[in-house]
Amino acid sequence: MNKLNDILKSEAILPLAKRTALNFMITNNSFSQKFLDFFKQYDISAQQFNVLRILRGQKGKPANLATIQERMIHKNSNTTRLIDKLILKGLVERTVCPENRRKVEIIITKSGLNLLNTIDPKLNELEEETIRPLTIEEAKTLNTLLEKLRGSQSE
Repeated sequence: MNKLNDILKSEAILPLAKRTALNFMITNNSFSQKFLDFFKQYDISAQQFNVLRILRGQKGKPANLATIQERMIHKNSNTTRLIDKLILKGLVERTVCPENRRKVEIIITKSGLNLLNTIDPKLNELEEETIRPLTIEEAKTLNTLLEKLRGSQSE
């Protein structure tokens, strides 16, 4: 049951723009659920995982909340709340900058790095499985088209 009309349980002929938007939303929901279920087994959310990856990318240097927020995939995430949850789990630490007491710095812990090392290969498998129905050329084309659609939204 992958065809849009089967999912919607409708024989209605939809305008191309509506059909495309619905296909996009349904596919997004399907992908989001797969990844939500995946991260749940590690007791973190996709947004928390994103924060951990950002902090790992700092290569041992602390990041402030603004830096983390601007690099987030989910731009409307409450970064402070995400950091608080990761601190409770021992995956990140928050310190006050010695040069500027108003500046808070966040760094990933050894436990956070270990969790990412555990997750990464399994996430790679999930990502590969997700695009397996596509040929390499189709996957490249899909990426080009998605970037084109996103670009048209910012103009």
